Amino acid sequence: MLDMFSYAFMQRAFIVAIVIAFIAPCIGVSIVLKRLSAIGDATSHSALAGIALGLVIGINPILGGLLFSILAVLSIEFFRKAFSKFSEIAAVIVMSTGIGLTAIISGFITSGSSNLNGFLFGSIVAISNFEMCLTIVLGAIVVIVFTLLRHELFFVTFDEEAARLAGVKTKLVNTTLMILTAITVSVASRVVGALMISSLMVIPVACAMMIGKSYRLTVIWSIIFAQAFSIFGLIISYLADLRPGGTIVLLGVVTLIILMAFNRDR
Repeated sequence: MLDMFSYAFMQRAFIVAIVIAFIAPCIGVSIVLKRLSAIGDATSHSALAGIALGLVIGINPILGGLLFSILAVLSIEFFRKAFSKFSEIAAVIVMSTGIGLTAIISGFITSGSSNLNGFLFGSIVAISNFEMCLTIVLGAIVVIVFTLLRHELFFVTFDEEAARLAGVKTKLVNTTLMILTAITVSVASRVVGALMISSLMVIPVACAMMIGKSYRLTVIWSIIFAQAFSIFGLIISYLADLRPGGTIVLLGVVTLIILMAFNRDR
């Protein structure tokens, strides 16, 4: 089994997976507790449009996905304010737009459709040195910003109105959270796949909520679960020749079901 680490592409895959598995649940905790889990799906589908555009015009697809992801989360914030009483439809509107754009733009890809498929479901073989470095840099930015704003995020997550009255700049905090979500989605598209990154943001958090008794412990446990799913998922996918994204996600789902059954028995 250790022979897998002799391959450069597997080394890059594990480095990228570990980084993603650290930042995804950090953002996911706030997303889940604010009941905005659909934002991950909406952002990932919008990222696909940017990835497809990158393949068409010849720029790095991750950069295209990052641009479209940021536009998506800013659009979600705009629609949330426009439909304040029905804010849940904002994610659906943006997701539908992303799907439509992806369908149209992908039609102009004359070659490299397999590359787009790799971004849909993840491809550890295709990770380049540039994408690995980009993931590390963007991941570091997410961790630093999350650490600096951890108290404000905690306050806004549980009581946005009280946070606003206490002087917290809730609009800035929410916008920052959305941008961090966009960064996480775009950098994770290579390993997990754009269609499944939202699962890595939600499932580890759901598992952590089963055993974590506080916000801090939930964040810590969600990172531990995400790391375990990513590392063991990559190992299993390599040994069994499976898609890494699907393997990571299904491993998380099985773990969640086991935890749910264990809690019910207790």
